[in-house]
Amino acid sequence: MEKETGTVKMVMSKKKTVKMVKMGVMVAISVAMVYLVHFPIFPAVPFLEYDPADISILIGTFAFGPEAGLVLTVVTAVVQGLTVSAGSGLYGILMHMIATGVLVLVSGMIYNRKKTKATAVFGLTAGMAAMAVVMVGANLLITPMFMGVSKDVVWKLMPFIIGFNVIKAGINGAVTFLLYKRIAMFLRK
Repeated sequence: MEKETGTVKMVMSKKKTVKMVKMGVMVAISVAMVYLVHFPIFPAVPFLEYDPADISILIGTFAFGPEAGLVLTVVTAVVQGLTVSAGSGLYGILMHMIATGVLVLVSGMIYNRKKTKATAVFGLTAGMAAMAVVMVGANLLITPMFMGVSKDVVWKLMPFIIGFNVIKAGINGAVTFLLYKRIAMFLRK
């Protein structure tokens, strides 16, 4: 009996280790994608740059669940914020955690209930909408503190901020939808 318990523990430990390694790969891919691809969506506000970092985080969320998606988000935001996006500092890390955290939490919770194409589309769309709404409030509260600008200035930029979040989440959600099933088999092995 003890031998069976030890074997079960070893198998469970190996599964956890493999999952952590796969999640680490998803973080590395996310950071590498930011390094390789980032560009402003609106020339009037060049600091709002599109990047595909959320694709691997969303794929990891769909494969491992919303809690894992939040872990991927936090780790990616910190690594990215200390390396390839160091110019944005703590502000960038915090905003990335909030935006992507909302996106993966909403998308992941919906997809996790019933893993179908329809719920994937619904989850990604709901996540995109939630991200856009939450980032309105986050920008009104956090941006003035970090950037030293008034809420009036942030409010004037709000059409760009909303558009940026919808476009970024929309592109990343669409690419996730197209790639997930192809990558899911590797992640689930």
